[in-house]
Amino acid sequence: MKTMTYLSILIALFLCHCLYGQQIQGIATYKSQRKFDVQLDSTMTDAMQEQIRAMLKKQSEKEFTLEFTEGESEYKEVQKLDDDGVFESGGMKIVVAGSGGNDVYYKNLKENRYTNKTEVFGKEFLIKDALEARDWKLEKETKNIGEYTCFKATYNTTRTIMTAESDSERDPKDNTSMVEEEPITITAWYTPQIPLQHGPSEYDGLPGLILEVNDGSETILCSKLVLNPEKGISIKEPVKGKEVTEAEYRAILDAKMKEMNEQFEGDGRKKEGGNRMQIRIGG
Repeated sequence: MKTMTYLSILIALFLCHCLYGQQIQGIATYKSQRKFDVQLDSTMTDAMQEQIRAMLKKQSEKEFTLEFTEGESEYKEVQKLDDDGVFESGGMKIVVAGSGGNDVYYKNLKENRYTNKTEVFGKEFLIKDALEARDWKLEKETKNIGEYTCFKATYNTTRTIMTAESDSERDPKDNTSMVEEEPITITAWYTPQIPLQHGPSEYDGLPGLILEVNDGSETILCSKLVLNPEKGISIKEPVKGKEVTEAEYRAILDAKMKEMNEQFEGDGRKKEGGNRMQIRIGG
């Protein structure tokens, strides 16, 4: 088993050496799937429960492209004409913040910075900040993704979990939302056969292109990879939107979510035979 592992490493290093000295660029297609923990009241009809779960499942499955050169990359969603992040069922509206298909995540590795163009509640933002320096732990475990030999890497961090609970039979002021932090381990699989430190979404910094990443809640997996396409790659940094730092954007988002929650709690309506729903996002 050790012999096979060492052989895999030697082959990967040889292929990596062959690529050095070449100008590498390409397009990678990724598919992502996020888990939603949804608890619905049994008084809801089966049809309504199924519709809500189907809406959330549709929103949790996305496709992205990562265009990259040696020093820059651009990660964006493959747009769907019928996906605006707003779903309605039985008088209930679900809005998924930051779900717009026009988002663009640009990275400049040479300058150690990124620009994340995103739209939230109808307003465009340009989040500009330094790339995060992650303390990746490189491990010996390997696996194949397509034709590429990939190596495992992990790092520990925390993530924000948001739980929202509503019950239309009780006083709206008693509806609750909670935000908490929990420790998680990020697991990535990268290939030294493509010796660039790019990756999907906010992930980067490994000695090879990241082809898969999992944070326990979301899995992002490369389904197609084209190197050095004939048309060539042209990457443009997004420029449209209000410029903010990551911290400023988080503060704006938190304030908006608090405002929406207060409006929701202040709605004095009560319904007979109401429904209860709890959604946990992020874990």
